[in-house]
Amino acid sequence: MNELDWKPDKSTPVPLYIQIKEYIKEKIETGEWTLGTKIPPQRTLAKAFGVNRSTIVAAMEELIADGLLEGKRGGGTKIINNSWSLMTSTPLPDWNSYVQAGSYYPNLPTIQVINKAEFDSNIIRLGTGELSPDLFPREMMKQVFEKLTGHIDSLGYEEPKGLLFLREQLSRYLKTIGIEASPSSILIVSGALQALQLISIGLLRRGATIFLEKPSYLYSLHVFQSAEMRLFGLPLDEHGIQANKISEQKKRQNASLLYTIPSFHNPTGILMSEERRRKLIDVCEKERLPIIEDDVYRELWLDSPPPPPLKAIDKNGLVLYLGSMSKTLSPGLRIGWIVGPKPVIERLADIKMQTDYGSSSLSQWAVAEWLASGLYHQHLEEVRKELKVRREIMIDLLQRYFSDIATWTVPRGGFYIWLRILPSISIRELFEKSLEHGILLNPGNVYDKHAAQYLRLSYSYASLADLEKGMFRLSKVIRQLIT
Repeated sequence: MNELDWKPDKSTPVPLYIQIKEYIKEKIETGEWTLGTKIPPQRTLAKAFGVNRSTIVAAMEELIADGLLEGKRGGGTKIINNSWSLMTSTPLPDWNSYVQAGSYYPNLPTIQVINKAEFDSNIIRLGTGELSPDLFPREMMKQVFEKLTGHIDSLGYEEPKGLLFLREQLSRYLKTIGIEASPSSILIVSGALQALQLISIGLLRRGATIFLEKPSYLYSLHVFQSAEMRLFGLPLDEHGIQANKISEQKKRQNASLLYTIPSFHNPTGILMSEERRRKLIDVCEKERLPIIEDDVYRELWLDSPPPPPLKAIDKNGLVLYLGSMSKTLSPGLRIGWIVGPKPVIERLADIKMQTDYGSSSLSQWAVAEWLASGLYHQHLEEVRKELKVRREIMIDLLQRYFSDIATWTVPRGGFYIWLRILPSISIRELFEKSLEHGILLNPGNVYDKHAAQYLRLSYSYASLADLEKGMFRLSKVIRQLIT
């Protein structure tokens, strides 16, 4: 109900309050606003509709008189009827009770605000983990789709593990980063997020404990918690997750697996060292603790290639390896992959077929062509070059505007800078005030409830002009909150 994309027409003779009354009435009658739903406060409606509060009051009074709304002091105004329910004695379903009964947890309120605000063209997005539209390879994408017309006979469903041609190309690509994976051990998924969802419902029992870095991207999702699983964070240092903590906590927590982002970690940007990777594999082999390796940022290295993936040094089928095109090419393609032991891949493929009957055929063909043509390699070289420029600009802006109020580490790849704000301020107030100033942030507490003095800044999405403007505005907002 927060998305009020209509305003009354002030040029017509129909009174504004009548127009607003009819608009709300239509929303109720069509079932878009259901029984039991709370109407936004009068001030919010007045601002959204561009009218005086007295106009809203008049519209509300008419709707209450018609029996559609009920206003209670301190409890707000609620929808209690629609025109149909006034004419029948049979009560209509209360959809709000259904919504609340659903087993999947809703997004965190801050994440919901971020998801909506990201589509406001006037907002400067300083936290978005996505390549800028300026970096979208339009000409290469055009070449790819032109080639596809000669390859595709139909766009029917693909086999359960995904398009064989794509899995063959991925098998070749994975070999270049040290991973030996036959096409039969690869499952095509609709992004790494779907991979996590399939794992949560296909491989783990309810009540299981998942180890992960703290902070972690996974804390901002409810994919495992909705499956009634528990997340347990392990500390990070500059080399990655502290593997020496695993054995002790495994006994205490009885963990089922470990989730890690070893290359250009989200949200901290940390690159796990090769020594730490080997230590992690050794410890997890000893503890018989499977690993989910989320490696979606691997190809976004800026200074030198990262160490081999955990999967490349895994000789015992311990690691489920996740990759994706969402960070490196296009999130809209919705193509990712899982590499793992054959029984696991077949189990997850079966569940995926039950869930969506396979990822988009068109997207699978497109990604296969990107890999087969060599264009993906060319594109990555260009992206690294551009991201390196953006990183240097962001570091320069931080030194210029934040040197006395924050600390940070220069990332060696990926999108993110984990900014620690030194003066004690309310992260919630900073998020809201920044939004008022046209800046969208990703506050640290969505990745770890104790990271209340941190921001996940991204240099990958905003235009260079917006980066400059946004960072300057952000520094001003922080300084206003300090004083």
